Amino acid sequence: MAELTAVRLVLVDDDPLVRAGLLMILGGAEGVDVVGEAADGREAIDVVVRERPDVVLLDIRMPRMDGLTALRHLRDRGSAARVVVLTTFDTDELVVTALREGAAGFLVKDTPPADIVTAVRRVAMGEPMLSPSVTSRLIDVVTRQGDDARRRAARALLARLTSREREVATAVAEGLSNAEIAESLHLGLATVKTHVGSVFAKLEVTNRVQVARCVQDAV
Repeated sequence: MAELTAVRLVLVDDDPLVRAGLLMILGGAEGVDVVGEAADGREAIDVVVRERPDVVLLDIRMPRMDGLTALRHLRDRGSAARVVVLTTFDTDELVVTALREGAAGFLVKDTPPADIVTAVRRVAMGEPMLSPSVTSRLIDVVTRQGDDARRRAARALLARLTSREREVATAVAEGLSNAEIAESLHLGLATVKTHVGSVFAKLEVTNRVQVARCVQDAV
C-alpha cells in the first residue's frame, strides 16, 4: 500500500507567538508538513507561489496586506492551495466575504488544537470546514437574506394595491370576515367582496391565508 503524502501547509499570521503556537500544534501532527511561514499578505503570496502548499492557514488582520486581499491575489493567480481563514474575528461580513473570495474554511483562533489539525486534513481532502460559531453566523446571514428577499417581494406586491385595498388586505390578515370588514371600514358587503377579489388578483393569491402571509412578510 502506497504511503500517504503529508499535507503541505503554510502558516500566515503577523503575530510571531501565534505562528509559533500553530507550528507547535501542526508541525508535530502526523501527516502534516509545515513548509513555510509568512507575517503578512504580501509575504504569504510569495511563499505560497514558491512552496505550492496544499493548505494555507491565513490570518485576516495583518499589516501591509490583509488576508482577504491576499486571498483574492492567490485566487487570481490560480493557486491550487486551499485557504483556511484563521482569525479572532468572526463577524458576518468577514465570514461571507472570505467564503465568497474562495476560502475553503473559516476557523476562529480559540478553536481547540485537535480541531485545527482535523480542519487542515479535511480541507486538504477537499472538504469545507467551518467553526461551529461561524456556521451559526452563516446560517443567520442566509436566513436574514431570505427574510429580506421575502419582505421586498411582499412590499412590491402590496404596492400594487390602492389605499382602500390595503386596508382590506390588512383586515383579511387580521382574520376578519367580509361582514366584519364591511362593518369596520363602513363599506357595503358587496363592495368589500369586490375589494377582496381585487386584492387576490393583485397579490396573485388564491386564498385569505396567502393574503395574510403577504401582509406579514411585508412588515
